[in-house]
Amino acid sequence: MNHTRKFLSVFTLAALLALTFITPAYAFDGRGGDKVVIESGEVVNDDVYVGAQEFVLDGTVNGDLIVFAQTVTINGKVDGDVMAAAQTVAVYGQVTGSIRMAGSILQVGEKASIGGDIVGAGYSLEGKQGSTVGQDLVFAGGQILLAGDVGRNMQVATGAFELQGNVGGDVNAEVGEADQGRAGPPPDLFMPHSNLQAPRVKPGLTIDPSAKIEGNLHYTQAKDLSIPAGVVSGKVTRSAPSSDRTAPREETSGEKIAKWGLNFVRTSITLILIGLLLLWLFPSFVRGLSENLQAKPLPSLGWGAVAWAAFFVVVMLIIVITAIAGLLFGVLTLGQLTGTVIWLGILSVFGLVVGFVLVTTFVAKVVFGAALGKWIFTQANSPLAEHRYWPMIVGVLITVAVIALLSFPLFPGFFGWLLNFAIVLFGLGALWLWGRERMVKKPVVAP
Repeated sequence: MNHTRKFLSVFTLAALLALTFITPAYAFDGRGGDKVVIESGEVVNDDVYVGAQEFVLDGTVNGDLIVFAQTVTINGKVDGDVMAAAQTVAVYGQVTGSIRMAGSILQVGEKASIGGDIVGAGYSLEGKQGSTVGQDLVFAGGQILLAGDVGRNMQVATGAFELQGNVGGDVNAEVGEADQGRAGPPPDLFMPHSNLQAPRVKPGLTIDPSAKIEGNLHYTQAKDLSIPAGVVSGKVTRSAPSSDRTAPREETSGEKIAKWGLNFVRTSITLILIGLLLLWLFPSFVRGLSENLQAKPLPSLGWGAVAWAAFFVVVMLIIVITAIAGLLFGVLTLGQLTGTVIWLGILSVFGLVVGFVLVTTFVAKVVFGAALGKWIFTQANSPLAEHRYWPMIVGVLITVAVIALLSFPLFPGFFGWLLNFAIVLFGLGALWLWGRERMVKKPVVAP
């Protein structure tokens, strides 16, 4: 099995693991419930699909085992392959095939025997002394401690790797630097309680003098490490870590001016096209907003600031309410309602964010431009003041031009940003006032 396919399996498992934290896992065709146990002495002569909070295998499965749960414990025997996604996955028994597993804490016990490969993704993978992997071991995640034996090759990409056991082939390790320190606290500090604890592995690559690598060792580090003598039978090679932090080339003044001019043209065309579309589809809406802005410029600015702050408050409220409702329904074991509430919350936040971006990026500037253009034509006593499109076109061009001039690359761009933000607040405030007027019922005048 080549490395590419194995790492694709790692990412697939990681995606499946993410789903287990969003909604409770459900069985495809097999066993489900809060706790599923295949008792000692029970033999299942078929593939087993399980979705549960907790799964324990003490018996025998003559087939493949596919599990999605919070905790998975395999004490018995699986005469086939295992695919498991959970917070913790512990294998203490025998698996004649291969294991694909993803989770926060992964552990292979002292008496565990895996006939094929292990492909894992998660925070921590530990192979206890006495455990055996018949073929390859591939892992991507936070840390790995291997005290057991691997029959063939190892391929790891992790921040911390400690080898105490034996590897029958090559070891290819892309490991974090030894002096970089820990990335943060282990997930068992803030995730639901688990009896399975992750070991503490020192950052970087650590090879115990008792370990043995029958093939070659290739590792990625900034400097050579001291490898104990006699541990590696083949060659030891080091690669410097690839750095994506290449310094960008400094643009010349001409390039900055050309980019500035192109951005001015692009922004003007975009806003004018969107403004024409809005005036064609919703003329009363755009006219009402521009009239509000003309009649109440200062209230529009003030209410725009309120609307700007209100957006973030509403988003936070939706997130908090969704989290509380999801936890409440989860405690009440109403799994379907939990998933529905979470998805509704996600969709609500997504819709609000998209709408806010569209309004602040395009609509607010179109409305401000329409109001500005009409004011200019009115001051000039031009009949174009009542035209459907020309006030917006002229106002948008002037607005974009002023912002562009204040953002000229050879000058500080703070004033351009400040003007752009003020225009956004004017547009938001006009929208707020327009919506408030539509929501307030007009009093009924008696005949």
